[in-house]
Amino acid sequence: MRARSLAALLPAVSRPVFRKQSATAVQVMTDWPDIVGPHLAALTVPRRLGAGTLTVACSGPVAMELQHLAPTVIARINTTCGQGVVKRLKMVQDLTVLPRPQPRPQRQPTPAPVRIDDMPDGPLKDALARLGGWMGTRRNPGGG
Repeated sequence: MRARSLAALLPAVSRPVFRKQSATAVQVMTDWPDIVGPHLAALTVPRRLGAGTLTVACSGPVAMELQHLAPTVIARINTTCGQGVVKRLKMVQDLTVLPRPQPRPQRQPTPAPVRIDDMPDGPLKDALARLGGWMGTRRNPGGG
């Protein structure tokens, strides 16, 4: 066995993938959030690109919104992937494309404020003491 360059192996690896979908279709699928933005990307999924028609699965009433935005979305796809790649959008209702609930970040317990002896009492001293407590947790994530 001898070492071969990655460029020599790439055609054999990518050929089966590109038989199923073109490189342009793959680019549309992977760049979808950048093309349509996070709001629409959370509610839509590009399913298939063929003969200039992009089939997009939508949840709920988003299909109506996407229909109104179709000229803009088509222009953005063609700007990103090449002129004339998509000529029209076909929306299909798909209830599995529902917005995924985002997990709530766990709130950290409030750290103890640091002691500041050489400052007069007041709101500034209190705020700096609390900030010092938080800064101490950043430097020492284990807390100990």
